[in-house]
Amino acid sequence: MNNYPKLHNATWPGLVGKGPDSEPIIPFDSLLEMTATAEVDGVKFDGLDIGLLEPHFDLNDPDEAKKLAEKVSKYNLKVGSLVAPIWAGSAMGTADQRKIFVEMVRKSCEFGQKLKELGVRDYGVVRIDSAAGVGDWAKDPVGNTKQIVATFKEACDVAAEFGEKLAAEGEICWGAMHSWKHMVDTLEAVDRPNIGFQADMSHTFLYTLGYNAPEHRIIPEGADLHDREVVKAALKTVTDALRPWTIDFHVAQNDGSVFGSGSHDKTGRHCQATDPNGLLDISHDAGYWLRDENGNLTKAMQHICWDGCMFPNAVMENQQTWNDILAAMIKVRDAHGWGA
Repeated sequence: MNNYPKLHNATWPGLVGKGPDSEPIIPFDSLLEMTATAEVDGVKFDGLDIGLLEPHFDLNDPDEAKKLAEKVSKYNLKVGSLVAPIWAGSAMGTADQRKIFVEMVRKSCEFGQKLKELGVRDYGVVRIDSAAGVGDWAKDPVGNTKQIVATFKEACDVAAEFGEKLAAEGEICWGAMHSWKHMVDTLEAVDRPNIGFQADMSHTFLYTLGYNAPEHRIIPEGADLHDREVVKAALKTVTDALRPWTIDFHVAQNDGSVFGSGSHDKTGRHCQATDPNGLLDISHDAGYWLRDENGNLTKAMQHICWDGCMFPNAVMENQQTWNDILAAMIKVRDAHGWGA
């Protein structure tokens, strides 16, 4: 029986793309309860990955970690990776913006350390991005990338003080991270032992189509995206380049399109696990990230997480959604998991 990697749900989809200019934010307690209630053939989620964003969390509250630990413990869940709320700053901004960026990483690492001390977090990373748009980055690609790299280095040094690793999210809307080649170049330039890559099956599939970086497109324009051999070859190219860096992994589905809601830029559309328009064979294609080029398990992540950012609230508030997601996660673990 495979009991690794542990199976996690995410809380940030209750926040990302929500708010005054979109649908209402879904309360953390609601997400926690739906996660804990999900069950498929006696199997339940093992934990949650947490977005440390207001109004779910206040990092200035010294008791916030304790309150979270008490909530998840009641449901016998663990906390895994944390999303640092770095968007009040920018890795490519002014000196003050870069300072805020690093300070948010520090606060997130401190929060993570408290959760470890409270016994509810045994694994996971702190997730970051450049907090910079592709358009702004493109005004000076060389200079802006150097600035992002310098900020990331400083953030890595701060994270190292807490024994944390930072995972740079591969998403087409973040400058210097918006293609698979840019992402590799940025990680290589940072050159710190505690930085890696966060792969999301939806976002990284868009890398193959060259959105925001047509020069790095892999699947030719006009190709049949329902041709599995075309998709598999493209995924192999991307994963061979980024797998060695991958330290955090999101299971997801994508239909080859982009989507944004609220204030969030357009990025790889997250589809429901059962979406008939999904182009990914979730359990098979997860193997490109979870196994090496020879088909051997990397065991690089002790847990994996589902990401369904910008799902409509009607979908997220339907318990069946989470049961379907859990079922897809179980299939991934059945195919690529291992025993303790």
